[in-house]
Amino acid sequence: MATIDLIVLGMLKKEPMSAYDIQKLVEYRNISKWVKISTPSIYKKAIQLEEKGLIKGEIVKEGKMPEKSVYSLTEAGEAEFERLMFEIASKPISIFLDFNAVIVNLDSLPIEKQKECIEEIENNVKTLKAYLEENIAEKENKPNIPATGIAVLRQQFVLVEAIEAWINSLKVD
Repeated sequence: MATIDLIVLGMLKKEPMSAYDIQKLVEYRNISKWVKISTPSIYKKAIQLEEKGLIKGEIVKEGKMPEKSVYSLTEAGEAEFERLMFEIASKPISIFLDFNAVIVNLDSLPIEKQKECIEEIENNVKTLKAYLEENIAEKENKPNIPATGIAVLRQQFVLVEAIEAWINSLKVD
């Protein structure tokens, strides 16, 4: 998947690191909250990108720790990173929200069950909003957090507020 390629290549563009370090950075930056990426996919992707010659791994051993591969971009990887940046940036934007499958089928439930489903979605949106508020407050004044990372968190927050307003409009009808 091009998105995972771009995430991995982008991280390695900044500095060489192991698949484990990439995975930890994905967790720390909460990237999996807005991009479908899993821990196993990061490890598989590192192997695939190395096989394609886009990254190269160097085995390193630190102290008593086991050996690990530390990856860095190749020249071909640099070119692929730029190509993916423009390819993905130029695609039409689509927003997939899994709960819309529930919304389009609400009228197949009795009114009380419809309200319960909407309440479940609303509770999950509130949980996400609280998480984003906490994350933004924690990270927005830290100098080591890129402004682009904060921008994505704020984007997600705006989307959550729009979904809240939309859910409120469903309740009125």
